[in-house]
Amino acid sequence: MNTRPHKPATNQAARKSGFSLAELMVVIVILGLLATLVVPKVFDSLKRAFSGKVRSDIMAIASALDDYAINNGGRYPDSLDELVTPDENGYTYLKQKSVPLDPWQMEYQYEPPVAGRPDPRVFTLGADGAVGGDGDNEDISNILLLGGEEN
Repeated sequence: MNTRPHKPATNQAARKSGFSLAELMVVIVILGLLATLVVPKVFDSLKRAFSGKVRSDIMAIASALDDYAINNGGRYPDSLDELVTPDENGYTYLKQKSVPLDPWQMEYQYEPPVAGRPDPRVFTLGADGAVGGDGDNEDISNILLLGGEEN
């Protein structure tokens, strides 16, 4: 029977396991450089996606409002909720369970036609929720999307 105590392995592979501080720093610097290149592109893509969603939603709501007016003798609804409320035949003008929210999780605004503006106005006030602004804070409406001027 061998009664000698077991000695730990002293070969070079056992002593060199893990990363040195210099190797970790190189990896962190590389990840930082990649992040500075990738993150701005991701934010640009998000801005384009938000803009596309707003345009798509507003035009779908405006189209549903026109359909509503055609089926109701030229009368537009008092609120956007009427577009998702089934009529006596079970028909809804927006093919969704509720009126969509803008990308900033706020409700789209609606103004029925008035004297001097024969079309309804559907709009979002942008990320800041206030009138005016640029970039993400820009107000967007169906009238502006169609090349008209707001009153």
